[in-house]
Amino acid sequence: MSFELVAGSVLVGFPGDEYVCTHAHAGDDGDECLSFHLTRELVETIGDHADAWRRACVPPVSELMVLGELAQAAATGRADVGLDEIGMAITARFVGLGTGRSSRPAGAHARDRRRAVEAAAWIEAHAADDVDLTRAARVVGLSPFHFLRVFSGVLGVTPHQYLVRARLRRAARLLADDTRSITDVALDVGFGDLSNFVRTFHRAAGVSPRGFRRAARGDRKILQERLAQPA
Repeated sequence: MSFELVAGSVLVGFPGDEYVCTHAHAGDDGDECLSFHLTRELVETIGDHADAWRRACVPPVSELMVLGELAQAAATGRADVGLDEIGMAITARFVGLGTGRSSRPAGAHARDRRRAVEAAAWIEAHAADDVDLTRAARVVGLSPFHFLRVFSGVLGVTPHQYLVRARLRRAARLLADDTRSITDVALDVGFGDLSNFVRTFHRAAGVSPRGFRRAARGDRKILQERLAQPA
């Protein structure tokens, strides 16, 4: 069994299983991966749900992507928040979101998987631009209709969903380690207006962009409120 891991995906390892994760670096800046090792006690405390932990791969989900950027900031010392704290927040949200979503169908052809990953990388690189289905489909030489089916079938999200999540991921990074205004962040990552950005970010992260920035700067109350939400 194999999975294509694009930016924001989650790979889940399980005790006793063997797995290999390989990747090619995207662009001149490379990329980053962050891993957490969870004790049995922590898994049981948060929720030992086999249907969540045995999923192997989770497509890019907004709620996990923005928390992942906060974790990256904490891991590199760019945020005044404990890495173990944000790790537990990510785990709690993963369990809460980890049921009822499908990963890529087993019947996807290797060529379709390559096209989907290539398109995802292109969307990621051009997320701040005006990207539509026709333009993205043209990059991999498919009709918009077939491209939508291939991309969604392989990666588990539509091209538009992936575009929005790429913008949110970039916004979370800027909010965590940049001083520019929230309006400038919204415009820089590709949102056309501030209200749409604030609404979309809040829906994904559970807090406003301003609240997320406060969490990155050490306001643990934000994380405590997220952890208190029912899974």
